[in-house]
Amino acid sequence: QVQLVESGGGSVQSGGSLRLSCAASGYTYSNYCMGWFRQAPGKEREGVAAIDNSGRTSYTDSVKGRFTISQDNAKNTLYLQMNNLKPEDTAMYYCAAGPPCVYYSGAHHPTDSGYWGQGTQVTVSL
Repeated sequence: QVQLVESGGGSVQSGGSLRLSCAASGYTYSNYCMGWFRQAPGKEREGVAAIDNSGRTSYTDSVKGRFTISQDNAKNTLYLQMNNLKPEDTAMYYCAAGPPCVYYSGAHHPTDSGYWGQGTQVTVSL
């Protein structure tokens, strides 16, 4: 069974940085996609960034130029480097993986039918 465990969240002031990690186990698919989603209280879950097995990446407009998604060479750890954090970035951040994957905005993205971690909280203060 695929297990995804996020870490690296915390509280930071506006303009600060955090790096989220997602340790994946039991993930043996050669055709894969992984990504980060976030959900703030009272809001729908939002796709933040995605990366697929071809190394293609995609970002939601609000984080472009500030966030970077990457993986290690073993393809078992996903990262999200978050710079210049803003209060509107405050949310629970979730790691997700597929298949299934759907292609849009230049990369394959995980879907709700895939695998999800437990989440890590990111809080950005003014």
